[in-house]
Amino acid sequence: MSKEVVSYMLSGMDNMKSLQVQLILQCAPFLKGIKVSCILNISKENEEELLEVLKGTGIRFKVLTRNQEKSLVFLYRRKSFSEYLKRADVYEFLNAYGYESSEPEAMLEHLSERVCQYSDGKICFPHEIGAFLDYPIDDVKCFIEKDGKDSLFSGYWKVYNNPGRAKLIFWAYDKAKTSAVNEYLVGKSIRDIACIAA
Repeated sequence: MSKEVVSYMLSGMDNMKSLQVQLILQCAPFLKGIKVSCILNISKENEEELLEVLKGTGIRFKVLTRNQEKSLVFLYRRKSFSEYLKRADVYEFLNAYGYESSEPEAMLEHLSERVCQYSDGKICFPHEIGAFLDYPIDDVKCFIEKDGKDSLFSGYWKVYNNPGRAKLIFWAYDKAKTSAVNEYLVGKSIRDIACIAA
């Protein structure tokens, strides 16, 4: 998407509209039901507005950490996220990092603790967050093992394995973003744009 389009969308917007545009630009694949989750960095004041924007969508969020100005927010639909966390490859991978429960709230609470420990300088960044964000587990493992180096290419994540699959997923994510932006530009709300959780 061109800088001009983004600039036009953000010009003269109030906080609520700016939050909606940020949500569309950063979370369109999630809103459209292609991904099980996403993260968003918002101002602390926008937490209440986020509740309002997401009303009626079935989307939940968990604040992973806050500093003086920003909140790192994890968005998910409980049913699909719960099913994803119970997948054998995801559960085994996260279990190796101390995530013992497969219940979304317990897992997100542990992730929040680890992100806060990182924010306090106590641990390295918890890169297992890639598994929470529905990145391919084999790519998350390689990213951690190779310290983020030597990837085949980068897009929505750093790709180490199965580049054909990754390119198809990136294409689908781009289409979701284009669709969400176009819907917003013709006046649809986030509730209209988002796939409603069952």
